[in-house]
Formats: sequence, C-alpha cells, structure tokens
Amino acid sequence: MPHVLLRNGNRFTCEPHTTILDNAISNKIALEHSCKNGQCGVCEARVLIGETTTLKPEIGLSESKRSQGFVLTCCRAAISDLEIDAEDLPELAEIKTKTYPARIDSIQVLTPSIIKVVLRTPPSDQIKFLAGQYISVIGPHALRRSYSIANAPRGDGKIELHIKEVEGGAFSKYWFEQAKVNDLLRFEGPFGTFFARKPLPKKLLLLATGTGLAPIKAILEQIINMAANELPEIDLYWGSRYEEDIYMNPADFSCPNLKTHLLLSQPSAAWAGRKGYVQEATLADHSNFKDCSVYACGSIKMIESAKAALLESGLPSNKFHSDAFVSSN
Repeated sequence: MPHVLLRNGNRFTCEPHTTILDNAISNKIALEHSCKNGQCGVCEARVLIGETTTLKPEIGLSESKRSQGFVLTCCRAAISDLEIDAEDLPELAEIKTKTYPARIDSIQVLTPSIIKVVLRTPPSDQIKFLAGQYISVIGPHALRRSYSIANAPRGDGKIELHIKEVEGGAFSKYWFEQAKVNDLLRFEGPFGTFFARKPLPKKLLLLATGTGLAPIKAILEQIINMAANELPEIDLYWGSRYEEDIYMNPADFSCPNLKTHLLLSQPSAAWAGRKGYVQEATLADHSNFKDCSVYACGSIKMIESAKAALLESGLPSNKFHSDAFVSSN
C-alpha cells in the first residue's frame, strides 16, 4: 500500500480507493480539514512527490492552486508513495470523535432568525474538544447538521450553539417550530481543525461573518482564560448584511487586548458604524502581517477572498486558519 510522508517526517499508509484524509484519520494522524466534502478548501496540500487520483470533485480548489500541484486531501487517493507539504496536528491526538446523547438545556431567541441552543450531556459522558471545533447534531428522522461549538470547554460540560434559520430547511423547522427544553438528541463530534495554535503570535486577527462568530467566540474565551501577560494584540472583525443580523455585542468580550470591529455590507441609511466587508477592513487597518495569525470563519466567499488578499499582502500561508460554512437545507 502507498505511504504518505508529511513535512515533519511523520508518515502513514493509504488504503486504495480511500481519501488521503480518511487514511490519515484512521491512522490517528490529524491533518487540516473542515467540511470533508471538497467545498471549503481547508485541507489543501501541495503534492511534492508521487501521484494521486480524484475520488470526489475538488470544488474548493482553484485552477491556479491545481496548476501548482495542490490537491484536496478529502477528495484524493494515493496511487503511489507520496510526499506532501503538510503537517499533522498533535493537539488533536487525545481528541476522540464519538456519538453522545444530549438534552436541550435552554433555547434563547437572539433575533427572529437566530437562536442560541445550549445542550447538556450526562456528567459521566461529557465531550472533550478544542475551542473552535464543531459537532454534527442528529435530530428527528436522522437529519444531521453541523454546528460550531460557541464556547470553550467548561466545567459543567454544556455546549452552546448559534443556529441560523434556513428558509425551507428541514432541520430549521425543528429548531424554530418544534424544539423544546429537555428534548433528547444525539450528536457526533468533535470535528475540524479550527483551533488556536500555540504559541500565540504577537498579533491575532479574527474574522467572522454571520454565525461564524460562534467558534471565534469559543477561541476568544479560551484565550481570555490565559494569563494577561500572554495575551496577544487581538482584532475581531465581525460582518453581517443588515442590522437585524447582529445577534451579539462583541464588545461584551472582557478581554483587555481586544479591539472589536462590527461591519455591515448592506446597512440602512441610519447605520452609523463601519460599512463593507471584514477582509477589506482588515487590510485597511493593517499592513504588517509579521508575527501575525489569522482565524476566519463564515461564508466560503469571505474566506476565499480574505485568504487570497492576506497572503498577497505578506501573511505566511501556514498562519491563515479557516472554517468555511457550507450551506445545507
């Protein structure tokens, strides 16, 4: 069977007709990934040596990246020994994915189209996760939808979700019309590689659109719990379309080193705040990306645009971390 060699010298074997990413996971090797279906592009890696074959369409891979030898590890299988320009993430070594029972602890309406749901798990079966990861909730009729955990790990094991209503969405009908406190659900997780890498840089830029604020909030909570003298300079950019989409006040985060920037792309005439897009505001406010890391979550369009612009402006590619929301009904 083919072997895959990573940049840091770790290697794993690949079963035929199975993606590089799935083989890595089965070998307890954690590579960068998010959606696992070829749309978000988070798992892209350059193939240095060897040949691969496509198992699924690489929707999230641009022609430019493809011409440079990049592949999406969630879509490609190895057909020879490979060497790829990627590293595994040791922080995830002790994180195990499994299915948990959970009950709805509370439901809070934040806006007409956004709710906050808190789930509780049995004290003897609490999920272990890294701030920024997500879960897959299993609801009525075996429906599954992925939601970012909006809090850092807490002592009572509860997890917070920010849920946006999707027009005509089957799961949205449950959340917004039928769900009630103490409903029994199941969820699988945690998933994803969106979490704050250590050591923290001198400057941290956090970009979010819509409910992409959820994992950013979780990462912020984790960072705030660190000693004050370890905190980097942090700028949070949160973008929405309209005033009614603003479901939290990001200024409420009690972090001494944090500056918050709220933007609307389609504001009313009465809006007195900043206008435009988070990636544009980030570039307008910053020019030096040395000793800087970026964490971006939200729409694929924002993430693609932000990554291209920031890398062109000097941000190292391994300092851009993202979690793209892939829409589903």
